[in-house]
Amino acid sequence: MLVRLRRSFTGFLTSSRPEKDAGRRKATHNLFEAAAVYVSARAEDDQDGIEEASGWVSPEALSFGVSELACRAVVALARERDESPGSVARALLGLPTA
Repeated sequence: MLVRLRRSFTGFLTSSRPEKDAGRRKATHNLFEAAAVYVSARAEDDQDGIEEASGWVSPEALSFGVSELACRAVVALARERDESPGSVARALLGLPTA
């Protein structure tokens, strides 16, 4: 189990490192930039943007970035609406209030 956790964490840490491509250095993007572009592209139904952002970081890092963006967005909306984050999240997903 610890080996699996270490591999996952190592993959996460190395996901935003630059890769060498035939001696050329590729532009690097951090996971939060990738998440912002990915979510924006999804909202605009921009398949090219989705695919581009998906290639910037590992799937695990992108998932973490999207999750962090969702949390921050819910907290910001909750503050703006003066509601709890739970009620805002449920409202965004169209779920009944708890």
